[in-house]
Amino acid sequence: MLITCLNIALFSLGYYAENADIQRIKQKRFGYSDYHIKQVSNMRKRFEQQMVLGRLPIGETPIPTKKRSGALPGLCAALKDIFETPKWNERVFEILEAKIMAGKNRTGRPGMDLWQIFVLSQVRLCQNISYDELHDHANHHQMIRQLMGVESGFGYEKYKYEYQNIIDNVSLLDDEAVRELNHVIVEFGHDVFKKKEAAVFCFKTDSFAVESNVHFPTDYNLLWDSARKCLDMVDKFLKKYPEVPGWRKKGDWYRQLKNSMRAVGKASSLGGKGKEQRVKQSVRHYLSKTRILQDKLERSKKYFPTRDKIDVVLHLELDRYMDFLNKFIDLLDRRVLQGEQIPHEEKIFSIFEEYTEWITKGKLRPNVELGKKLAITTDQYNLIVDYRIMVNQSDSEMVKPIAEDLTGLYNIRSWSFDKGYWHKDNMVLLEEHVDKVVMPKKGKCNKLERERENDREFKLLRNKHSAVESNINELEHRGLDRCPDRGYMHFKRYIGLSVAAYNLHRIGQELIEIRRKRELAKQELRAAA
Repeated sequence: MLITCLNIALFSLGYYAENADIQRIKQKRFGYSDYHIKQVSNMRKRFEQQMVLGRLPIGETPIPTKKRSGALPGLCAALKDIFETPKWNERVFEILEAKIMAGKNRTGRPGMDLWQIFVLSQVRLCQNISYDELHDHANHHQMIRQLMGVESGFGYEKYKYEYQNIIDNVSLLDDEAVRELNHVIVEFGHDVFKKKEAAVFCFKTDSFAVESNVHFPTDYNLLWDSARKCLDMVDKFLKKYPEVPGWRKKGDWYRQLKNSMRAVGKASSLGGKGKEQRVKQSVRHYLSKTRILQDKLERSKKYFPTRDKIDVVLHLELDRYMDFLNKFIDLLDRRVLQGEQIPHEEKIFSIFEEYTEWITKGKLRPNVELGKKLAITTDQYNLIVDYRIMVNQSDSEMVKPIAEDLTGLYNIRSWSFDKGYWHKDNMVLLEEHVDKVVMPKKGKCNKLERERENDREFKLLRNKHSAVESNINELEHRGLDRCPDRGYMHFKRYIGLSVAAYNLHRIGQELIEIRRKRELAKQELRAAA
């Protein structure tokens, strides 16, 4: 009994001592204690301010400084510095609160902390991993868990995340909030890099394609996509209302339509004598099947109930896929049977990711990319200060909106582009605000233009412009080679998070290098002593 009482007393003393240490650390590093931390609501907090027994502090997260430690230490170093610096900490949490907490009730179960949401969203893009791998990192990677404030010491119960919980919380961020976070991250990066240098910037602008999550489009496989989605909507109605008549052989419709689609693809890919006739014959059979389905769907729509909101949504989805079905029946008929060349503006490249564009940048491999073009502007520190999704726009059309935003924010000494951005109006606009504009002219130059492009500084900056290609390559390693998320809203958010992860990784590398130099200087002083 005496031993038990002593154990309880020692446990209590250790608990209060640990909390006192935590309070002193917070007061020293953040300028406030638990009693002064702003609590957002009863549902979510900025981060867990009341330390749990055995929980490891965020500010003491160990960051590897070896050069071959991968991308994650750089990201974690930047995130840790943001967390420990009240100036950046406050601005990041204000953005997260405005997006995630706006209009929410202050009751209910505690949600995932805002800091944890921010960290997980950056880890996913920095590592270019799926949500399954992110779930594994969140539950088993010690450095990430301590940075989120959930890692416990040896012998204590480990906090675990559910897979769907991670997806639902990371998805709360949108493109607008991520853009605001990127502005703060860029300011933070300039504060780290510039030190006592003058606030003068050298920009580089280029564009590349970000692929969307689609298969290669042909009119006959998009017709199959439309037909099977119509049948999927019918199947949802039948599961809810089994009494709906006329669809006893629904499974046979899937089989016949897919076989017809594959027959068209096989006839198109094979050569030999009479290929054109074989293709036309397979297309006629395919179109006859889809037109029968089209008529059947039109007749059956009146039998599908509309008793609740789910039924209304299913009807709207069915109408949307039926519109696609009609469109691709028409396109396939016109192209193959009537020999018509379909105008580019009439083409759709995915019925799921409708924003997808057909991008040809004149490269040998890949010669065609499906997605959206992204224009990025980097500075001399290789930070991305601006990014814009191009909506059926050429490179030269992007200069004006980018210049109008950046010239008001930064003192720009030089700005380099490639030939694709050339236009005389762009030159006139930039020369009003930028000391040295490097924009090679398309085509033949006159005498003045030739002298300008033969200038030594022009050539030097034009050669330095190629550094933006390495920035693009690293961005693709941060996840911007292909976006796995569905929907244009998530596509835009994915791009923003990737840019943020790229910038944080760059900043973290610089912080690690600064720390490494300080440690080396200390070792030299000790050796000299």
